[in-house]
Amino acid sequence: MSPAESWDDGSTVTTPASTDPARIRNFCIIAHIDHGKSTLADRMLEVTGIVEGRNMRAQYLDRMDIERERGITIKAQNVRLPWTPRSGEDTSTEYVLDMIDTPGHVDFTYEVSRSLAACEGAVLLVDAAQGIEAQTLANLYLALENDLTIIPVLNKIDLPAAQPEKYAAEIAHIIGCDPDDVLRVSGKTGEGVPELLDRIVSEIPAPTGEAEAPARAMIFDSVYDIYRGVITYVRVVDGRISARDKIKMMSTGATHELLEIGVISPEPKPVESLGVGEVGYFITGVKDVRQSRVGDTVTLQHKPATESIGGYRDPKPMVYSGLYPIDGSDYPLLREALDKLLLNDAALVYEPETSAALGFGFRVGFLGLLHLEIVRERLEREAGISLISTAPNVVYRVVMEDRSEITVTNPSDWPNGKIDTIYEPVVNATIIAPSDYTGAIMELCQSRRGNLSGMDYLSESRVELRYTLPLGEIIFDFFDALKSRTRGYASLDYAEAGEQESQLVKVDILLQGEAVDAFSAIVHKDKAYSYGVLMAGKLRELIPRQQFEVPIQAAVGSRVIARETVRAIRKDVLAKCYGGDITRKRKLLEKQKEGKKRMKMVGRVEVPQEAFVAALSTNESTASKK
Repeated sequence: MSPAESWDDGSTVTTPASTDPARIRNFCIIAHIDHGKSTLADRMLEVTGIVEGRNMRAQYLDRMDIERERGITIKAQNVRLPWTPRSGEDTSTEYVLDMIDTPGHVDFTYEVSRSLAACEGAVLLVDAAQGIEAQTLANLYLALENDLTIIPVLNKIDLPAAQPEKYAAEIAHIIGCDPDDVLRVSGKTGEGVPELLDRIVSEIPAPTGEAEAPARAMIFDSVYDIYRGVITYVRVVDGRISARDKIKMMSTGATHELLEIGVISPEPKPVESLGVGEVGYFITGVKDVRQSRVGDTVTLQHKPATESIGGYRDPKPMVYSGLYPIDGSDYPLLREALDKLLLNDAALVYEPETSAALGFGFRVGFLGLLHLEIVRERLEREAGISLISTAPNVVYRVVMEDRSEITVTNPSDWPNGKIDTIYEPVVNATIIAPSDYTGAIMELCQSRRGNLSGMDYLSESRVELRYTLPLGEIIFDFFDALKSRTRGYASLDYAEAGEQESQLVKVDILLQGEAVDAFSAIVHKDKAYSYGVLMAGKLRELIPRQQFEVPIQAAVGSRVIARETVRAIRKDVLAKCYGGDITRKRKLLEKQKEGKKRMKMVGRVEVPQEAFVAALSTNESTASKK
């Protein structure tokens, strides 16, 4: 590769030489959603001069429209920044800072853990008006597990509501430092950002690795580009990887030829090679992100490493939901859209399924509820398809009396035979809130079958509660209920914690004795009655009246636990009888009654599409209000 590459805009990019590991600082920013992580990254790009003021835009590193609209980071990004310290001993050497921007949401914890593994240090960013939150705390513990150097920072000090002294003391209490060591910065105005960059250079250690050892690099993210295929983001741990080398993925054994190797600064810049401690990207021409899995180790084919870096695992779906096109003819478009999305999202799992009520669709596995929302929104936007999603479900393990095991991801998979035990997934949840709301939070968690495992006061006014909760109880409206009970002050984080035995039942909704699979649900036996009453009442309002009476029943097995009736539309057959004997009227009514009876035997109830949409989208929010 030549030392200069020509780009489409006519500009020329000089290929940077490989960097001495002693001048490299790899760090990431860990923060709760909306604590100003992307804004601080913008100021760093400006202060280091890597993006000119005229080209600057808010959330520069967030590439997706949904990320920019919602103000959240979904995909990790990395950028190389040049920085010469303005204070300290070494003010003449230019350092290379590799910043890896991490997602903040609990659904993407695995990506966060891999990004942390690619760094030596982390900037712990806390909002000076809100204090430390549950997801920040969870990511802080992940960083400490990886032995990262933590630099505590209070952001948004320019806000009138900021209380830097109070929250600096809180951070100092948690990580065991002096409150004066907590930096005060403003991502909006840029105040304190040069001092933060100086602290990164002086406190975060340089990367270590063996330059002469067989090459090893860890994949911490991959993204699909429509023109160039999969772009794989890596951190080199040992050795050196050069352009046109043949590389090997250690988890699958697959080999690829490198077409391009480079760094992001903040646009892609090709380089001749990447050495110890450097962060960059590979392009191999592969068209499937599943071949560049996050956490996998890359080595050279001709001189492979014997041991992988470790920590690799396949992302496991936590929540399943059915996605169906409202217009049945859009099914091929939905399949095509899911195939395209899979190129960008290796965590997505789906398989075709059919519903008697909703037609053809897909059963899709997601990392969590936010992942579900984002995938659904991207499908509707990018493919222009209107979708119905069924109520989200978690994965249950059912052991039958003959000791056979069945994995249930959909109520229609629920077995009919004699069940011995049922296991459901549980999570360890951390809730941080003002101590005034402790009682309301405990009441909510107990109503969701939670067990309190610990409680700590972070300061006089803030408390951390740790609960073990069934995943099925928190994936619907738990977060909404938590926010409404604490006036929006509580924050929640959770991590999977295995499974527990539970008494679960399948509630079927019957229309005229026939089960409608779209409304079936797997719930705890104590909540079966309330779910049945709720859905039966909801459907009584949504299903239009027929020429005959329609019974709506909720049943567990063969036992009916709730019933509502849609009254029949009756024609006024007595309108023409304006006098005469009562027997004439009775004769007409009897004739009508016979007709209704016959119609009930042959009539079918057509549930309109709007009823499915309304029942499936509002049943949870209605439940939370009751």
